Amino acid sequence: MLDVSIIIVNWNGKDLLTRCIQAVQSTVKQVTYEIIVIDNASSDGSQAMVKQDFPDVILIENSENAGFAGANNQGMAIAQGRYLLLLNSDAFVEENTVDGMAAFMDAHPEAGMAGCKLLYEDRSLQPSAYQFPTLKTELYIALQLNALFPKSREFGQFAMTWWDFNDVREVEAIMGAFMLVRREAYTEVGGMDTGFFMFSEEIDWCIRFRRAGWKTLYNPAVQAVHLWGGSTKRIREEMFIQLYRSKVQFFRKHYGTVSARVLKGIIGFSCLLRIIPGAVLYRVLRRSSGSEKMMLYRSLLANLGSL
Repeated sequence: MLDVSIIIVNWNGKDLLTRCIQAVQSTVKQVTYEIIVIDNASSDGSQAMVKQDFPDVILIENSENAGFAGANNQGMAIAQGRYLLLLNSDAFVEENTVDGMAAFMDAHPEAGMAGCKLLYEDRSLQPSAYQFPTLKTELYIALQLNALFPKSREFGQFAMTWWDFNDVREVEAIMGAFMLVRREAYTEVGGMDTGFFMFSEEIDWCIRFRRAGWKTLYNPAVQAVHLWGGSTKRIREEMFIQLYRSKVQFFRKHYGTVSARVLKGIIGFSCLLRIIPGAVLYRVLRRSSGSEKMMLYRSLLANLGSL
């Protein structure tokens, strides 16, 4: 059996995918591995690029976009590794990232999955571990208390902004950009919930792992660069609304209909807090970035009933 199956979902991100695969091939030196790319009906030539430039990569070509969860499930279904690494196409591993994480999992049999330290391209820290969201943490985010008091264990609890991300610890959830999963845990828990087209599927998966008795660990000893956004930047408004739709869906699934309705109220309140002052600030400062954000929240508010 191979040590690691590296599963990469792609949608119109040919250049990022090239860089992602090259990073894997140039840095993994100790473990045996395979790379599985699931292409979600890209129109930018991604499939042809993989066939031509990386003939050893296993390629699944979807005729339509199966979503992040669905595509990852396709990859995991055919994977041969002891470990399954879900790796975003806009995440780039470095020396010893994959080798070190596999050794880390070998040393921690209680872990069903683990994440490494993630960095932005400028090498600054990208917080990548979370506590499960609650109505309280969503209210803190709506009021921007998490941004005003990032070192507060209370207000910064969802994204754990009070922590420096420099020690090994058990966490409730990790970012989906890099998730190394133990095969036995995957076999027990099952794949991602395909009801989540994009966003919140990794949080949902983590809570299911936890309920099955598996730990989720964070290991800062190795790292990877994550650009955050990748191909979704081209459809920003659609993805922004999808982010909140998935949040509501997560609350409905795990906390019930009433909690989901309360969350929608918090989201609406958050939109108003950003739209009304935002309109004034934009007129004064004339900043296009502020105007774009305000328009996103206006669109979100208009679509609130459909979430």
